[in-house]
This record gives sequence, C-alpha cells and structure tokens, in this order.
Amino acid sequence: MTVILEVKGLTKKFGGLTAVNEVSFTVNEGEILSVIGPNGAGKSTLFKLIASFLSTTSGEVLLRGEKISNLAPHIVARKGVVRTFQETTIFKSMTVRENIIVAHHLRSKASLFGFFIGSSLAKKDETEFAKSADEIVEFLGMHDIANELASNLPQGHLRALGMAIGLATKPTILLLDEPFAGMNHDETMRMVQQVRRLKVEKNMTVLLVEHDMPAVMKISDRIVVINFGEKIAEGSPKEIQNNPKVIEAYLGSEDAAIGM
Repeated sequence: MTVILEVKGLTKKFGGLTAVNEVSFTVNEGEILSVIGPNGAGKSTLFKLIASFLSTTSGEVLLRGEKISNLAPHIVARKGVVRTFQETTIFKSMTVRENIIVAHHLRSKASLFGFFIGSSLAKKDETEFAKSADEIVEFLGMHDIANELASNLPQGHLRALGMAIGLATKPTILLLDEPFAGMNHDETMRMVQQVRRLKVEKNMTVLLVEHDMPAVMKISDRIVVINFGEKIAEGSPKEIQNNPKVIEAYLGSEDAAIGM
C-alpha cells in the first residue's frame, strides 16, 4: 500500500492544556480511515491540525512526503487535503447545483478579475465547472434536489451537499467532519454507501471523524482511537471492537459503546 498522508508526533497545547499529544499514524492511498474517541478526546483538534486550521505545537503532517502542517488552510486545500464542514461552507440562498459550481473555484485557472470581466479563460472555467458539477450530482444521485435551494434541504441532504462541495475541489484526500451527525438510520446508511462508493469507484482516500460507532465500524478499513489527546489504539474495526483499552475509554459495554 502507498502511504499518502503521514501524521508524525502531532502535538497541540493551549496554555497548560495538551489537547493532542504525540499522535502518529499514516493513511494509505484509497482507504477509509476513521478517527474516533470519547467526547473531549481531541478528535476535532487533531482534524483541524491536519487541515492546517490550527498551527501545531510540535510534530508535522506530510502529504506524499511534503510537509503541509502550518501552511495557510487554502494552500493545504489546493494541495489536495480538503476538509468538509457541517454547514458553514454552504450558501443557503443558492441551489444545490450552484453551491457545487462555486466550490470549483478553488481550482480555477482564471483570476478574480477575469471572472469579473468575463474573460475567455473564465468562461472556459465556468463551462468546465458546470459540467463537473453535473457529474457530481449524477454520482451522488442528487438529481431531484439539484435545483432546490440549500435553505430548504433536510439534514441528510445538507450532509450530501457538503460532500459534493468537497468533491468539487478534486481532493487527494477528503476529510469528513462528522458526516453522519443528525441523520436517522436510513439517511446514515445511504451516506455510508456513498462514502464507500468514493473509495470503490473513484479510489478516493477518506479520513473521517465520527461519533456514530455502528456506521464507523461498517465503513472503515482502519480506525485510530484517541483518548485524552493520545492515541490508544489502531487497527481494523474487529480489532478495535475487541480492544480492552478502547472499551474502557468509552466507559461502557461493548454493545453500548462501540457498536457491537
């Protein structure tokens, strides 16, 4: 397997509080790796460090051997590490299709001024972005809501739109921030299938943080578990389900805590 992302000794301190402490792991090309842990374990901070939304205290993140930690977030995104957000990147007054088209501008060839004056390069970009947006709508099965205002979408469709926006940037690795939060069981299972399709049909590399343990166990190739900012386990879903340290960290039985 080819390692695409390396997290090496990542540490983040806020004053006297160590939120993430010497966390290391790798992500292989074309796999789905999930980061889990109890509330307050440091998952969100770790995610922000990887996407460079927070600067590191020590340690580094490497994308195909190139250090990307502590760069500006938009530069990291242009390099291919794209983080989806729960709703903050969605324009509620635009349609689903319009939101996806706008997301393509991260990789536009024309300048902002070019779009303003309608240059030939800008027109070419717009044509390509519209075509790509339609392909994403097709892939995710969003035809019925393509012209729906984002403000009218239920939670499940908002999550799908967030993923579509991420795909529009043509990421090398897609970071999904709680993609199943707020969904009912049927919506979660549909989203699980969509994420698996990204891996199977597009060879997409996915790193996700999620609280829904049954979904995590169903979707993941490997799982990293952190608690109190430290990595306590790493392995396949079966290995994680049977790991005494993980069960203890969740302070519950296997059934209630980790989805067995």
